[in-house]
Amino acid sequence: MPRYANLAEALKERVLRCPDGTALAHPAPDGTEHRVSYAALDARAEAVAAWLRARDATGRRVLLAMDPGPCAAVALLGCLYAGAVAVPVPAPSASRTDAARTASIVRDAVVDLVFTETAHATETSRRLSRIGRAGLTCLAVDGLRPDAGADAPRQPFRTTADSLALLAYDSGPATAPRGALLTHGNLTAAMAGLRRTLGTDHRSRIGGWLPRHHTPGLIGQVLHPLWLGATAVTLPAEPYRTDPLGWLRAISRHGITETLAPDILHARCAALLGDEPPAGLDLSRWRTALNAGEPVSAGTMAAFLHRCAPLGLRPGTLVAGYVPAEGAPVPLATGRAPVPGADFAVVDPLTGRRLPDGAPGEIWVRGPAVANGHWGGPSDTALLFAARVAEGPGGFLRTGDLGLTVNGQLRMTGRVRDALLVDGHTLHPQDVERELLGCAKALGSARVFCAGPGAGALVVVQEVVRTAGGARTGLPRLAARIRALIAEEFGVETGALLLVRPGTVRGAGTAKIRRALLRERYLRGEVRALHAEFGPGEVSPTGVVRREKGARGRVRATGWAFDGRISPRIDGMTERAGE
Repeated sequence: MPRYANLAEALKERVLRCPDGTALAHPAPDGTEHRVSYAALDARAEAVAAWLRARDATGRRVLLAMDPGPCAAVALLGCLYAGAVAVPVPAPSASRTDAARTASIVRDAVVDLVFTETAHATETSRRLSRIGRAGLTCLAVDGLRPDAGADAPRQPFRTTADSLALLAYDSGPATAPRGALLTHGNLTAAMAGLRRTLGTDHRSRIGGWLPRHHTPGLIGQVLHPLWLGATAVTLPAEPYRTDPLGWLRAISRHGITETLAPDILHARCAALLGDEPPAGLDLSRWRTALNAGEPVSAGTMAAFLHRCAPLGLRPGTLVAGYVPAEGAPVPLATGRAPVPGADFAVVDPLTGRRLPDGAPGEIWVRGPAVANGHWGGPSDTALLFAARVAEGPGGFLRTGDLGLTVNGQLRMTGRVRDALLVDGHTLHPQDVERELLGCAKALGSARVFCAGPGAGALVVVQEVVRTAGGARTGLPRLAARIRALIAEEFGVETGALLLVRPGTVRGAGTAKIRRALLRERYLRGEVRALHAEFGPGEVSPTGVVRREKGARGRVRATGWAFDGRISPRIDGMTERAGE
């Protein structure tokens, strides 16, 4: 493909090549597709760009608080056309953590304008008013007439490869988020890398459940198919958290050819398919299913291939990979061609020395698609984005991911830093612990961590200061409230949940016990619980379900709830009483 000064020019060229082609396919409530042609998408994006140009928005930050769908794509392209800087965030929801994060982003990015939709306009305005930004101009993109920009110039603003295109707030806790700086050059390089790794072309239909305010979902599932002249299938994310098989049904129904999803989603689908696959699923058009975003389990890979082969999944479709969280998504896939210009290294994080095959260390990455800093230039920018390998080149991004190489192939194994990878989401433990404090009066301090090193199933150790009515019978209800809160606030499922006595998390003094220390005690089976629950595949570290000595209540293991059903088994272990 020819080179362009910016991504907007490349997108314009696709419109000229295939004006009647399907740019976007969005599931309609009746199960059909709502399709938007390239010409229609361009006209609506031009109307947004004209609105921005009239407000001299070139280089200014524009908040995109929208649901995944055609309107979000229109708003994003309008920003690119006008040379504005898009700042994607989730649409307003019931999540208090998302609201706190968005408020912090508005302040940190010094947002100038806001794009939303009619359904969210009132709540968006209310939230801006609460943080003293009531004067910000907001536009409900779905209310803008497609012909509003008909008389305006239709050539993209002449941004360069170094012009800022996106502020990607994928890292940092809700109270102190950090926005990675992504230029038009970064995005263009990411397009070429995605095409190389995923094997995409103009015939692709790319879709998935990943959030569109994070770079893998926004760039990989929206911008990349449009850059190809292919079709972006804009699936809503919410249904697939509670109904993983709905993801496979969507792939079958919409003929999706390339996906990127975390290991846990593949694992849940394999578990739910069972030995009798449901009728009507056709996965034969699936060409690349990249399992990335968290450590990949060989057991998951084998189970998924075994369960989906009768549904038409072809050998070689499912591939293990790695996608760094910071910056544009440049994936690395086992057995696929390397990304030109991308350099990965597994490094001793203390010495910066490259480690040999099989030795675990921190994953460092550099290349033209990787962001080169955070907005505002915080003090960690040089440390994170310009790391130097010992006796070697510099300019590496320290990803904070743990990994190793096996026969030259990179494998992610966990996280170095405090952030956790759960269900493919980056989760900050302090955000979860803060929300749990207000979940119920009976709850005290909590510690959350992953069963693996910074990744895997979420483990919650929650102090109970008093049980409901003084009875142990209230503990299962408390556990259910905790699980529901974490699912609603953070979009992830809780693996192991231990309700414990006061003093387990917060010691005799005022300081909490370090997460790392509590995790070690948990893995050694030394955390004694009043009540414990484990998801499928998540047994207690001793291998049995135990209860605290002298407790009358029964400690139980429960399965994941899908469509109101509870799995009665955990990898062969049923509920035990009286142990």
